[in-house]
Amino acid sequence: MLEQRINELFGDKDPAGFGTGWWSGVLSAFFGLLSFGAVACLHFPQLLSSPDLRPYYPMALMRLVIQAVIVGAILFGVASAMLRRKKVLALTGILFALFASLLGGASVPINQDLHNGPAIGLDWFLLDILMMTLIFSPIEVIWPAYPEQSVFRSQWLTDIVYFLSTHLPIQITTFLILLPATQLSSVLNIPFLTNAMGHLPLIVQFFLAVLVADLAEYFIHRAFHKVPFMWRFHAIHHSSKSLDWLAGSRSHIVDDVAVRAFILIPMMCVFSHNMLVAYLFFVNIHATWAHCNFGPTIKWLEPLLIQPRYHHWHHTSQAEAIDKNFAIHFPWIDKIFGTHYLPEDKWPDNYGLHDEKIPAGFWGQAFYPLTRRRAR
Repeated sequence: MLEQRINELFGDKDPAGFGTGWWSGVLSAFFGLLSFGAVACLHFPQLLSSPDLRPYYPMALMRLVIQAVIVGAILFGVASAMLRRKKVLALTGILFALFASLLGGASVPINQDLHNGPAIGLDWFLLDILMMTLIFSPIEVIWPAYPEQSVFRSQWLTDIVYFLSTHLPIQITTFLILLPATQLSSVLNIPFLTNAMGHLPLIVQFFLAVLVADLAEYFIHRAFHKVPFMWRFHAIHHSSKSLDWLAGSRSHIVDDVAVRAFILIPMMCVFSHNMLVAYLFFVNIHATWAHCNFGPTIKWLEPLLIQPRYHHWHHTSQAEAIDKNFAIHFPWIDKIFGTHYLPEDKWPDNYGLHDEKIPAGFWGQAFYPLTRRRAR
């Protein structure tokens, strides 16, 4: 397996704690790859950047971030090379950062007039993985629910591919997600309700947007568990035997598009564009956090807002919790519909599918729903 070869190439048997050069080597390689990709986006913005995102980039700040990532890759690489016997991680990060610098670094000018057209969302992938890694990876390392679980646990590379698969074809997935809602919103839109919603305080609008989205999520999510044909697609998301923020990205494109499209139908009929953007930002953070390998729980908040322990029980293969906890934001929605399960101060012992096996690789999982019937 490619994952095994990567682990053998970059890993070693030396200690991996803080101060050993391991984490500085990982950060060097990570920042080096990011910087190289970012400079490639500056060279080929028409091909590699999303037209929908370009107008919102503060380019002075973006260039400063790119330069900081290049410098960070070199500094972390030097530190790792000094502290660790095996230098592969450090050299990888330094070399990619040097390539990025030789290609012009953050100062590459954009001389062409950019226009709408087919593009790969490499910019969105780089920004999102940088943001999510900086937010969630430190808390998983410092306060893990499962301390024995490695950051580079089994099938981490498969989940990176899933992360790529939802970000690079952003134009296609966005079109498919928005198509049902845009077609139906003109028919289902109630101007009086929309206007009334716009006069409410913003915090009330936001709460109602999250509530409407979570109710829609509950029913489509439950359908993906109960309808055999739909389960074949959703089973991919439940196939991870270890959970962390990256494992939350494992989702079949049919599952991903259908769920998001279904949620947006009622939201686009009631809420403003700005409120939709606010919700999409919130769900991107909160849904990722719900999958985290993060141990601390705010007890008084557990009945009100979903935290990782609650959603982890949704992913367990233990019989008592199967087909429970369908909501993604508010656990009391599950209580209303009788699907709530959260034992006191306990985390699941096992994750993955119950009495069902699926292929381990991305492409095998992509075609699995079309070749197997539900056996659950």
